[in-house]
Amino acid sequence: MAGGAPRIFVSHLAGVPVFDPAGDQVGRVRDLVAMLRVGGRPPRLLGLVVEVVSRRRIFVPMTRVTGVESGQVITTGVVNMRRFEQRPTERLVLGELLDRRVHLVDGGEEVTVLDVAIQQLPARRDWEIDRIFVRKGKGGALRRRGETLTVEWSAVTGFSLEEHGQGAENLVATFEQLRAADLANVLHHLTPKRRAEVANALDDDRLADVLEELPEDDQIEIIGKLKEERAADVLEAMDPDDAADLLSELPEDDQERLLTLMQPDDAADVRRLLSYEERTAGGLMTTEPIVLRPDATVADALARVRQSDLSPALAAQVYVCRPPDETPTGKYLGTVHFQRLLRDPPFTLVSSIVDTDLRPLRPEASLASVTSYLAAYNMVAVPVVDESGSLLGAVTVDDVLDHLLPEDWRETGFHAEEGVGGH
Repeated sequence: MAGGAPRIFVSHLAGVPVFDPAGDQVGRVRDLVAMLRVGGRPPRLLGLVVEVVSRRRIFVPMTRVTGVESGQVITTGVVNMRRFEQRPTERLVLGELLDRRVHLVDGGEEVTVLDVAIQQLPARRDWEIDRIFVRKGKGGALRRRGETLTVEWSAVTGFSLEEHGQGAENLVATFEQLRAADLANVLHHLTPKRRAEVANALDDDRLADVLEELPEDDQIEIIGKLKEERAADVLEAMDPDDAADLLSELPEDDQERLLTLMQPDDAADVRRLLSYEERTAGGLMTTEPIVLRPDATVADALARVRQSDLSPALAAQVYVCRPPDETPTGKYLGTVHFQRLLRDPPFTLVSSIVDTDLRPLRPEASLASVTSYLAAYNMVAVPVVDESGSLLGAVTVDDVLDHLLPEDWRETGFHAEEGVGGH
């Protein structure tokens, strides 16, 4: 594999301590969770099973892991303490892959899996199982001295999903490379039973992305068929404005139960959005724009803009505010556009290049006002500020379009155009 990322054998991770950034121990690694893929492709490593206080086992996604070494694992410190439950498409690396008998592709000889190695992909946060340490022969207590060797994942057969297999596992593996909008279109045309099976097989982040692209009726149907704790996890993974839109369509009792199950910070953002009328700036905005303090530099701003999970509209500008720098912020000072960031030296303070000419909108501003603002000033996002001057969030052009287009646009518009994103 290209790049200089170290390769780590999973047996060296069993039982190692897991720390937060402050050096406090969170728990210990008890297993790793991977998702098999079709075509002999290396499995994707989803996360770690970590045993915490009282012997509870929780799931820590690899996106929350900042360092993996043989002696320790470092996390962001933000972990969900809900008990780990294995899903149909998931495999426990230590519990289910080790000691498995598989066959070498070249020659068909049976080998026993002694260990597997993981490696982080270059320039990405994704991890894969890319090597397998095996012993030739049929294994067992009497065959301890067989020849051992390390091979690539594709060099063995017996792990991967069958190409002609049935079930959600094969579908999920097949759909893995689709954009969320395209996968949403596939799900929309499945039967309700099949749609629920695929939704259950998707991981939380992937399902959240897909739900954001589905028609309202499909969203309600899918979220209603999930276990409530899983539904809360998926809502946490959604953009707060999309989660609020979905929850607003549910009965109040269901809405409150799901909000109670969500992490308090995530639930607070969604509750705030639910307090605004739907077709207003407050109801349309996201509560997670890029916010920087006045003493941040252009380099700091560009580092934030580069984050891969940001939409292009949110990455088009940063908002400069006095502390606190999470919405609702301290006093809103102005906006710095991406193009301006590219023109100034990295050490320049954002406070010295802030644009204060464009007035922000109030949360009660109508959809028509937001639309006019974006069109008049050729903007892709607009800040929303309250009476005290605190930044509440930002409305992006894609959120506005969702409310301007017909309700069935996902079926009759984009996907009706031959050749757009097709084969």
